[in-house]
Amino acid sequence: MKKNWDNPIEHAMPSGARVPASVSIGGIRVAPATVLAPMAGVTDTVFRRFIRNASLFTNTGKASPSTGSIDTAISNQQSGCGLIMTEFTSADGLSRMRESKRKRYLTFYDDEHPIAAQLFGSSPETLADAARIVQDTGFDMVDLNLGCPAKRVVSCNGGSGLLRDLPLIQKIFEAVRAAVTIPFTVKIRLGWNDDNIICVELARIAQDSGLAAIAIHARTREQGYSGQARWEWIAAAKNAVSIPVIGNGDIRTPEDAAALIAQTNCDGVMIGRAAPANPWIFRQIAQYTATGRYDQPTELDRYRMIRTYFEMLLAEADASDKEAQGKMKQFASWFTHGVANGAHLRKSIYECKTGAAILSAVEQFFEQRTAAELEHCTPVA
Repeated sequence: MKKNWDNPIEHAMPSGARVPASVSIGGIRVAPATVLAPMAGVTDTVFRRFIRNASLFTNTGKASPSTGSIDTAISNQQSGCGLIMTEFTSADGLSRMRESKRKRYLTFYDDEHPIAAQLFGSSPETLADAARIVQDTGFDMVDLNLGCPAKRVVSCNGGSGLLRDLPLIQKIFEAVRAAVTIPFTVKIRLGWNDDNIICVELARIAQDSGLAAIAIHARTREQGYSGQARWEWIAAAKNAVSIPVIGNGDIRTPEDAAALIAQTNCDGVMIGRAAPANPWIFRQIAQYTATGRYDQPTELDRYRMIRTYFEMLLAEADASDKEAQGKMKQFASWFTHGVANGAHLRKSIYECKTGAAILSAVEQFFEQRTAAELEHCTPVA
Protein backbone atom coordinates (compact mmCIF):
# COMPACT_ATOMS: atom_id res chain seq x y z
CA MET A 1 0.00 0.00 0.00
CA LYS A 2 1.33 3.38 -1.02
CA LYS A 3 2.15 5.45 2.07
CA ASN A 4 2.12 8.93 0.56
CA TRP A 5 -0.34 10.94 -1.52
CA ASP A 6 0.09 12.47 -4.97
CA ASN A 7 -0.20 16.26 -4.67
CA PRO A 8 -2.90 16.14 -1.99
CA ILE A 9 -5.50 18.88 -2.05
CA GLU A 10 -5.56 21.05 1.06
CA HIS A 11 -9.17 21.53 2.11
CA ALA A 12 -10.36 24.37 4.28
CA MET A 13 -12.87 23.41 6.95
CA PRO A 14 -16.30 23.82 5.31
CA SER A 15 -18.67 26.06 7.20
CA GLY A 16 -21.17 23.95 9.12
CA ALA A 17 -20.02 20.63 7.65
CA ARG A 18 -19.56 17.77 10.11
CA VAL A 19 -19.05 14.04 9.93
CA PRO A 20 -22.41 12.60 11.08
CA ALA A 21 -22.68 11.63 14.72
CA SER A 22 -23.84 8.15 13.71
CA VAL A 23 -25.02 5.97 10.87
CA SER A 24 -27.17 2.85 11.06
CA ILE A 25 -25.89 -0.07 8.99
CA GLY A 26 -28.43 -2.85 8.95
CA GLY A 27 -29.52 -1.96 12.45
CA ILE A 28 -25.98 -1.71 13.81
CA ARG A 29 -25.31 1.79 15.14
CA VAL A 30 -21.93 3.13 14.07
CA ALA A 31 -21.12 6.17 16.19
CA PRO A 32 -19.50 8.35 15.09
CA ALA A 33 -19.88 7.64 11.37
CA THR A 34 -16.19 6.87 10.91
CA VAL A 35 -14.71 3.56 9.76
CA LEU A 36 -11.18 2.18 9.94
CA ALA A 37 -10.57 0.76 6.46
CA PRO A 38 -9.48 -2.87 6.12
CA MET A 39 -5.76 -2.87 5.27
CA ALA A 40 -3.72 -5.99 4.54
CA GLY A 41 -0.79 -6.30 6.91
CA VAL A 42 -2.09 -3.46 9.07
CA THR A 43 -5.53 -3.97 10.64
CA ASP A 44 -4.83 -7.01 12.77
CA THR A 45 -6.42 -7.23 16.21
CA VAL A 46 -3.57 -5.33 17.89
CA PHE A 47 -3.82 -2.34 15.56
CA ARG A 48 -7.61 -2.36 15.66
CA ARG A 49 -7.68 -2.29 19.46
CA PHE A 50 -4.95 0.31 19.48
CA ILE A 51 -7.00 2.59 17.24
CA ARG A 52 -10.24 1.92 19.09
CA ASN A 53 -9.01 2.13 22.67
CA ALA A 54 -5.41 3.23 23.07
CA SER A 55 -4.68 6.04 20.66
CA LEU A 56 -5.88 8.84 22.92
CA PHE A 57 -3.70 10.34 25.61
CA THR A 58 -4.07 13.25 28.02
CA ASN A 59 -1.15 15.62 28.29
CA THR A 60 -0.42 14.82 31.92
CA GLY A 61 3.09 13.46 31.44
CA LYS A 62 5.92 15.63 32.76
CA ALA A 63 9.63 15.26 32.39
CA SER A 64 11.66 15.16 35.57
CA PRO A 65 14.17 18.07 35.61
CA SER A 66 16.68 15.88 37.44
CA THR A 67 16.54 12.75 35.26
CA GLY A 68 14.79 13.78 32.05
CA SER A 69 12.66 10.63 32.28
CA ILE A 70 9.06 10.77 31.13
CA ASP A 71 5.96 10.20 33.24
CA THR A 72 4.04 7.73 31.08
CA ALA A 73 0.54 7.95 32.51
CA ILE A 74 -1.93 7.10 29.76
CA SER A 75 -5.57 7.99 29.34
CA ASN A 76 -7.31 5.07 27.60
CA GLN A 77 -10.35 6.73 26.06
CA GLN A 78 -12.50 5.96 23.04
CA SER A 79 -10.80 7.06 19.87
CA GLY A 80 -13.82 8.27 17.96
CA CYS A 81 -13.67 5.39 15.47
CA GLY A 82 -17.18 4.04 15.02
CA LEU A 83 -16.46 0.81 13.13
CA ILE A 84 -13.32 -1.26 12.67
CA MET A 85 -12.67 -3.91 10.02
CA THR A 86 -10.36 -6.88 9.73
CA GLU A 87 -7.70 -7.41 7.10
CA PHE A 88 -9.26 -9.12 4.11
CA THR A 89 -9.39 -12.91 4.39
CA SER A 90 -9.62 -15.42 1.56
CA ALA A 91 -13.07 -17.01 1.58
CA ASP A 92 -11.65 -20.08 -0.13
CA GLY A 93 -8.95 -20.50 2.51
CA LEU A 94 -11.34 -19.82 5.37
CA SER A 95 -13.87 -22.40 4.26
CA ARG A 96 -11.18 -25.09 3.93
CA MET A 97 -8.95 -24.54 6.95
CA ARG A 98 -9.34 -26.20 10.33
CA GLU A 99 -11.35 -24.35 12.94
CA SER A 100 -8.26 -23.94 15.14
CA LYS A 101 -6.41 -22.21 12.32
CA ARG A 102 -9.32 -19.88 11.60
CA LYS A 103 -8.75 -18.20 14.93
CA ARG A 104 -5.55 -16.67 13.58
CA TYR A 105 -7.51 -14.84 10.91
CA LEU A 106 -10.73 -14.16 12.79
CA THR A 107 -9.47 -13.30 16.27
CA PHE A 108 -11.07 -10.30 17.90
CA TYR A 109 -11.84 -9.12 21.42
CA ASP A 110 -14.95 -7.83 23.14
CA ASP A 111 -13.75 -4.22 23.06
CA GLU A 112 -13.63 -4.28 19.25
CA HIS A 113 -17.40 -4.19 18.71
CA PRO A 114 -18.84 -3.15 16.37
CA ILE A 115 -16.49 -4.99 14.03
CA ALA A 116 -16.80 -6.25 10.46
CA ALA A 117 -14.87 -9.12 8.88
CA GLN A 118 -13.88 -8.57 5.27
CA LEU A 119 -13.74 -11.45 2.77
CA PHE A 120 -12.46 -11.74 -0.78
CA GLY A 121 -13.09 -14.40 -3.39
CA SER A 122 -15.05 -15.07 -6.56
CA SER A 123 -17.22 -18.12 -5.83
CA PRO A 124 -20.74 -17.31 -4.61
CA GLU A 125 -21.01 -20.62 -2.77
CA THR A 126 -17.61 -20.34 -1.09
CA LEU A 127 -18.18 -16.74 -0.07
CA ALA A 128 -21.56 -17.72 1.38
CA ASP A 129 -19.91 -20.50 3.42
CA ALA A 130 -17.22 -18.10 4.64
CA ALA A 131 -19.85 -15.50 5.58
CA ARG A 132 -21.60 -18.12 7.75
CA ILE A 133 -18.30 -18.75 9.53
CA VAL A 134 -17.91 -15.02 10.10
CA GLN A 135 -21.42 -14.80 11.54
CA ASP A 136 -20.94 -17.86 13.76
CA THR A 137 -17.67 -16.38 15.08
CA GLY A 138 -19.57 -13.38 16.42
CA PHE A 139 -18.75 -10.54 14.04
CA ASP A 140 -21.30 -7.74 13.76
CA MET A 141 -21.05 -7.47 9.96
CA VAL A 142 -19.53 -9.21 6.96
CA ASP A 143 -17.98 -7.17 4.14
CA LEU A 144 -17.01 -8.14 0.60
CA ASN A 145 -13.77 -6.77 -0.87
CA LEU A 146 -14.25 -5.49 -4.41
CA GLY A 147 -11.54 -2.88 -4.11
CA CYS A 148 -8.11 -4.45 -3.60
CA PRO A 149 -5.92 -3.62 -6.63
CA ALA A 150 -3.08 -6.06 -5.80
CA LYS A 151 -2.10 -8.23 -8.76
CA ARG A 152 -2.05 -11.46 -6.76
CA VAL A 153 -5.65 -10.86 -5.67
CA VAL A 154 -6.90 -9.63 -9.04
CA SER A 155 -5.27 -12.61 -10.81
CA CYS A 156 -7.61 -14.88 -8.82
CA ASN A 157 -10.57 -12.74 -9.91
CA GLY A 158 -10.84 -11.35 -6.39
CA GLY A 159 -10.91 -7.80 -5.09
CA SER A 160 -11.25 -5.21 -7.84
CA GLY A 161 -10.83 -7.96 -10.45
CA LEU A 162 -14.53 -8.71 -10.05
CA LEU A 163 -15.49 -5.21 -11.17
CA ARG A 164 -15.35 -6.49 -14.76
CA ASP A 165 -18.15 -9.00 -14.11
CA LEU A 166 -21.31 -7.41 -12.72
CA PRO A 167 -23.50 -10.52 -13.26
CA LEU A 168 -21.13 -12.57 -11.09
CA ILE A 169 -21.08 -9.85 -8.44
CA GLN A 170 -24.88 -9.95 -8.32
CA LYS A 171 -24.81 -13.74 -7.82
CA ILE A 172 -22.31 -13.28 -4.98
CA PHE A 173 -24.45 -10.60 -3.38
CA GLU A 174 -27.52 -12.81 -3.48
CA ALA A 175 -25.71 -15.91 -2.18
CA VAL A 176 -24.10 -14.16 0.76
CA ARG A 177 -27.23 -12.20 1.63
CA ALA A 178 -29.22 -15.44 1.77
CA ALA A 179 -26.56 -17.14 3.92
CA VAL A 180 -26.41 -14.74 6.88
CA THR A 181 -28.63 -12.52 8.98
CA ILE A 182 -25.96 -10.02 10.07
CA PRO A 183 -25.54 -6.89 7.95
CA PHE A 184 -23.74 -7.52 4.66
CA THR A 185 -21.77 -4.65 3.12
CA VAL A 186 -19.32 -4.15 0.27
CA LYS A 187 -16.29 -1.99 -0.43
CA ILE A 188 -15.69 -1.11 -4.08
CA ARG A 189 -13.68 1.12 -6.37
CA LEU A 190 -15.13 3.29 -9.13
CA GLY A 191 -14.49 0.58 -11.70
CA TRP A 192 -11.70 -1.21 -13.49
CA ASN A 193 -10.54 1.89 -15.40
CA ASP A 194 -11.86 5.18 -16.71
CA ASP A 195 -13.64 3.38 -19.56
CA ASN A 196 -15.45 1.11 -17.10
CA ILE A 197 -16.75 3.19 -14.20
CA ILE A 198 -19.60 1.19 -12.74
CA CYS A 199 -19.88 2.43 -9.14
CA VAL A 200 -23.37 3.91 -9.54
CA GLU A 201 -24.75 0.80 -11.24
CA LEU A 202 -23.06 -1.41 -8.67
CA ALA A 203 -24.51 0.64 -5.80
CA ARG A 204 -27.99 0.02 -7.23
CA ILE A 205 -27.28 -3.72 -7.55
CA ALA A 206 -26.07 -3.80 -3.94
CA GLN A 207 -29.22 -2.09 -2.71
CA ASP A 208 -31.52 -4.33 -4.77
CA SER A 209 -29.68 -7.40 -3.44
CA GLY A 210 -30.31 -6.43 0.18
CA LEU A 211 -26.89 -5.13 1.19
CA ALA A 212 -26.86 -2.79 4.17
CA ALA A 213 -24.24 -0.26 2.97
CA ILE A 214 -21.59 0.38 0.35
CA ALA A 215 -18.16 1.95 0.80
CA ILE A 216 -16.56 3.56 -2.23
CA HIS A 217 -12.86 4.22 -2.70
CA ALA A 218 -13.03 6.95 -5.30
CA ARG A 219 -10.31 5.62 -7.60
CA THR A 220 -10.31 2.97 -10.31
CA ARG A 221 -8.35 -0.25 -10.07
CA GLU A 222 -6.03 1.07 -12.78
CA GLN A 223 -5.24 4.11 -10.63
CA GLY A 224 -4.20 2.05 -7.63
CA TYR A 225 -3.39 4.69 -5.04
CA SER A 226 -2.10 7.30 -7.49
CA GLY A 227 -3.71 10.52 -8.62
CA GLN A 228 -6.64 12.20 -6.93
CA ALA A 229 -9.69 10.48 -5.49
CA ARG A 230 -12.71 11.61 -7.50
CA TRP A 231 -15.30 12.35 -4.88
CA GLU A 232 -17.91 13.37 -7.43
CA TRP A 233 -18.56 9.68 -8.08
CA ILE A 234 -19.30 9.12 -4.40
CA ALA A 235 -21.89 11.88 -4.69
CA ALA A 236 -23.37 10.25 -7.79
CA ALA A 237 -23.72 6.90 -6.02
CA LYS A 238 -25.22 8.57 -2.95
CA ASN A 239 -27.83 10.22 -5.16
CA ALA A 240 -28.70 6.86 -6.73
CA VAL A 241 -29.44 4.77 -3.60
CA SER A 242 -30.99 5.06 -0.16
CA ILE A 243 -28.67 2.67 1.70
CA PRO A 244 -25.73 4.31 3.50
CA VAL A 245 -22.79 5.27 1.30
CA ILE A 246 -19.40 5.53 3.03
CA GLY A 247 -16.81 7.72 1.29
CA ASN A 248 -13.14 6.72 1.09
CA GLY A 249 -10.06 8.19 -0.55
CA ASP A 250 -7.69 11.09 0.27
CA ILE A 251 -8.98 11.68 3.80
CA ARG A 252 -5.87 12.76 5.69
CA THR A 253 -7.28 15.38 8.08
CA PRO A 254 -10.55 16.37 9.77
CA GLU A 255 -10.79 19.13 7.15
CA ASP A 256 -10.71 16.46 4.42
CA ALA A 257 -13.40 14.42 6.18
CA ALA A 258 -15.68 17.43 6.55
CA ALA A 259 -15.06 18.46 2.93
CA LEU A 260 -15.99 14.97 1.71
CA ILE A 261 -19.28 15.11 3.61
CA ALA A 262 -19.99 18.61 2.30
CA GLN A 263 -19.24 17.73 -1.31
CA THR A 264 -20.93 14.32 -1.51
CA ASN A 265 -23.55 14.20 1.26
CA CYS A 266 -22.30 10.69 2.03
CA ASP A 267 -23.27 9.04 5.30
CA GLY A 268 -19.82 8.48 6.79
CA VAL A 269 -16.11 8.36 6.07
CA MET A 270 -13.66 5.47 5.84
CA ILE A 271 -10.01 6.15 6.58
CA GLY A 272 -7.11 3.94 5.50
CA ARG A 273 -3.56 5.17 4.94
CA ALA A 274 -3.90 8.17 7.22
CA ALA A 275 -4.62 6.04 10.30
CA PRO A 276 -1.16 4.44 10.74
CA ALA A 277 0.55 7.80 10.14
CA ASN A 278 -1.84 9.73 12.39
CA PRO A 279 -3.67 7.40 14.81
CA TRP A 280 -5.31 10.47 16.33
CA ILE A 281 -7.30 11.26 13.19
CA PHE A 282 -10.48 9.62 14.50
CA ARG A 283 -10.18 11.52 17.78
CA GLN A 284 -9.56 14.72 15.85
CA ILE A 285 -12.63 14.22 13.69
CA ALA A 286 -14.79 13.45 16.75
CA GLN A 287 -13.36 16.47 18.57
CA TYR A 288 -14.04 18.75 15.63
CA THR A 289 -17.58 17.38 15.30
CA ALA A 290 -18.25 18.12 18.96
CA THR A 291 -16.42 21.42 19.42
CA GLY A 292 -15.49 22.88 16.04
CA ARG A 293 -11.78 22.53 16.76
CA TYR A 294 -9.24 19.76 17.33
CA ASP A 295 -5.85 19.26 18.97
CA GLN A 296 -2.59 18.32 17.30
CA PRO A 297 -0.57 15.55 18.99
CA THR A 298 2.39 16.65 21.06
CA GLU A 299 5.75 14.92 20.99
CA LEU A 300 4.83 13.30 24.29
CA ASP A 301 1.68 11.94 22.66
CA ARG A 302 3.81 10.46 19.88
CA TYR A 303 6.13 8.82 22.38
CA ARG A 304 3.25 7.28 24.29
CA MET A 305 1.60 6.14 21.08
CA ILE A 306 4.70 4.36 19.79
CA ARG A 307 5.47 2.75 23.11
CA THR A 308 1.89 1.63 23.74
CA TYR A 309 1.47 0.00 20.34
CA PHE A 310 4.81 -1.77 20.58
CA GLU A 311 3.96 -3.06 24.07
CA MET A 312 0.61 -4.34 22.78
CA LEU A 313 2.41 -6.20 19.98
CA LEU A 314 4.79 -7.85 22.42
CA ALA A 315 1.95 -8.82 24.77
CA GLU A 316 0.11 -10.49 21.89
CA ALA A 317 3.27 -12.29 20.72
CA ASP A 318 3.62 -14.36 23.91
CA ALA A 319 6.80 -16.45 23.97
CA SER A 320 8.21 -15.52 20.55
CA ASP A 321 8.45 -11.91 19.48
CA LYS A 322 9.79 -12.40 15.95
CA GLU A 323 6.49 -11.46 14.39
CA ALA A 324 6.15 -8.54 16.79
CA GLN A 325 9.62 -7.31 15.84
CA GLY A 326 8.63 -7.36 12.19
CA LYS A 327 5.50 -5.36 12.90
CA MET A 328 7.40 -2.88 15.05
CA LYS A 329 9.90 -2.26 12.28
CA GLN A 330 7.13 -2.09 9.68
CA PHE A 331 5.23 0.53 11.66
CA ALA A 332 8.31 2.54 12.60
CA SER A 333 8.13 4.36 9.28
CA TRP A 334 4.46 5.18 9.84
CA PHE A 335 4.63 6.15 13.49
CA THR A 336 7.72 8.34 13.33
CA HIS A 337 6.02 10.58 10.79
CA GLY A 338 6.15 14.06 12.31
CA VAL A 339 8.79 13.17 14.90
CA ALA A 340 11.81 15.48 14.72
CA ASN A 341 14.93 13.49 13.79
CA GLY A 342 12.68 10.49 13.21
CA ALA A 343 15.17 8.98 10.76
CA HIS A 344 17.58 8.43 13.67
CA LEU A 345 14.87 6.60 15.65
CA ARG A 346 13.96 4.46 12.65
CA LYS A 347 17.60 3.50 12.16
CA SER A 348 17.88 2.48 15.80
CA ILE A 349 14.71 0.39 15.57
CA TYR A 350 15.79 -1.36 12.36
CA GLU A 351 19.10 -2.36 13.94
CA CYS A 352 17.53 -3.94 17.03
CA LYS A 353 17.39 -7.73 17.35
CA THR A 354 14.65 -8.12 19.96
CA GLY A 355 11.36 -6.50 20.84
CA ALA A 356 12.74 -5.42 24.22
CA ALA A 357 15.65 -3.71 22.48
CA ILE A 358 13.24 -1.82 20.24
CA LEU A 359 11.30 -0.56 23.25
CA SER A 360 14.56 0.49 24.88
CA ALA A 361 15.58 2.40 21.73
CA VAL A 362 12.25 4.27 21.76
CA GLU A 363 12.64 5.13 25.47
CA GLN A 364 16.21 6.32 25.00
CA PHE A 365 15.41 8.43 21.95
CA PHE A 366 12.60 10.36 23.62
CA GLU A 367 14.35 10.70 26.97
CA GLN A 368 17.37 12.21 25.23
CA ARG A 369 15.12 14.64 23.37
CA THR A 370 13.34 15.60 26.58
CA ALA A 371 16.63 16.16 28.41
CA ALA A 372 17.93 18.31 25.55
CA GLU A 373 14.79 20.44 25.57
CA LEU A 374 15.04 20.93 29.34
CA GLU A 375 18.69 21.95 29.06
CA HIS A 376 17.85 24.39 26.30
CA CYS A 377 15.08 25.94 28.41
CA THR A 378 17.09 26.20 31.67
CA PRO A 379 17.58 29.91 32.52
CA VAL A 380 21.14 31.17 32.91
CA ALA A 381 22.03 32.02 36.53
